[in-house]
Amino acid sequence: MMILALAAAAAQALSANNYAVNVPMAVPVGPPAWADEFDGKTLDTSKWSFDTSRNKLGWFNGELQYYSAERPENLRLAGGKLIIEARKDGDALRTLPDWGGERYSSARIDTHGKASFRYGFVEVRAKLPCSVGTWPAIWMMPEGSEPWPEGGEIDIMEQVGSQPHTVHGTLHTKLFNHQIHTGRGAEFPVPTSCEAFHKYQLDWQPHQITIGVDGHGFMQVRDDRPGGRGAWPFTTPFYLILNLALGGDWAAPHGMDDAALPQRMEVDYVRVWRSVPR
Repeated sequence: MMILALAAAAAQALSANNYAVNVPMAVPVGPPAWADEFDGKTLDTSKWSFDTSRNKLGWFNGELQYYSAERPENLRLAGGKLIIEARKDGDALRTLPDWGGERYSSARIDTHGKASFRYGFVEVRAKLPCSVGTWPAIWMMPEGSEPWPEGGEIDIMEQVGSQPHTVHGTLHTKLFNHQIHTGRGAEFPVPTSCEAFHKYQLDWQPHQITIGVDGHGFMQVRDDRPGGRGAWPFTTPFYLILNLALGGDWAAPHGMDDAALPQRMEVDYVRVWRSVPR
């Protein structure tokens, strides 16, 4: 997900459609090097951490949610699946010590400091919400302290409630990002994204990144542009992020559908293969 505030007039630039491809994607042979099947009773905190860092200040992109930690209303495991649930809470959040005035709640987890990956294949099987104002995402950010977007960003899957049943795959770098209207990505229709589980996939090679759904690669960017790290910073370890945002310039340009809440993002598994670079 893009992590700097956007003007509403620039919302269309969030969806970059100039790197569309139609190529097959194959899961590597053998077991994954890292995985979470979500078959326990609670979230495995040896693999994941809750990110609540901007609840007081407010989250980026005009988003409206409070990201909770250890709150089962927003994140729980059930039936072998991770459930991230977005809710309208009203005054129920007021007593929380890091409350920043939000009226909606959700959850955001990541592997930052616990598991990071450099090259390989990522597959996340998930079912998404589609109501206006929801913004589920599966994405990656670099370890380290480089300011955005210099370290890069890999958006494996985003879907916004203002554009249901369409998923987006996008890369951001210093020279290629939505703020300067040079974002590199593509969109792809998934007509049953909210009714059925689909496999959202990333094939990250040293000089090429492909993003796809169910074995179909729909976005591909190559390391073929000048600019060094400004064009291709994807040479360092990145960590995984799963979240369900609410509101913002892209997901709710015309407001929220409160009557549709609560809404869920369900994740069956996350699997990562540290493949040998091709």
